[in-house]
Amino acid sequence: MANGYVHSTESFGAVDGPGIRFVFFLSGCKFRCKYCHNPDTWFFNRGEVLSPEAACQLALKYKNYIKNGGVTFSGGEPLEQIDFVTETAKLLKENGLHVAVDTTGFTFNVGDETSVEKHLNLIKYVDLFLLDIKHIDDDKHRIITGQSNKHTLDFLAFLDAKGKKTWIRYVVCPTLSDDILDAKALKNYANNFKCIDKFEVLPYHTMGKHKYTELNIPYSLEDVLPPSEETVLAIKDILL
Repeated sequence: MANGYVHSTESFGAVDGPGIRFVFFLSGCKFRCKYCHNPDTWFFNRGEVLSPEAACQLALKYKNYIKNGGVTFSGGEPLEQIDFVTETAKLLKENGLHVAVDTTGFTFNVGDETSVEKHLNLIKYVDLFLLDIKHIDDDKHRIITGQSNKHTLDFLAFLDAKGKKTWIRYVVCPTLSDDILDAKALKNYANNFKCIDKFEVLPYHTMGKHKYTELNIPYSLEDVLPPSEETVLAIKDILL
């Protein structure tokens, strides 16, 4: 039995996969994305502790509302708690619900047999992966997140090999990920994978900025404004 640390939930999520969804935001993430709007989910072993059964029952209270949508695991990085996600997803599937996971893929290590085995078990119960590719260039990815993009891209290849439906999420942030040539490079790379069903282009916003002050964490994008509509449309034209 793998209990999970749940930071928060959203009972009527409309931006975390198809349809209206119940969303679990799980605690813990090793990325430190400069534009993260949920820095309060970075910390491990925080939040409400739920068993897979309790989590499933919580979501099932809203089954009539989410029956044409489903349940999404987000975070933080939900797969830092992969055993909990897998066990809960299995129960949700047994109750006829669509399951999505919003992930960076960072927990997937192609050279680690245990990691591969855990992710193989997970994908049995997940209908859709929302894969966050912060940047296609590894050096620029490290600037944004503090980590390499290797595990993310390896996970994409893994999902493709297993035929798992995937949406790619890409945040457009001035000074970090708004370069047209980088967007073209990402699109060219993505063209190699049949599992990619669509792209979601997400403009950077400052709605989570106050959380950094509350947590006493420096906000490095203090002087960065959201991207212009023109820039967002140009990148959408490339990726969508």
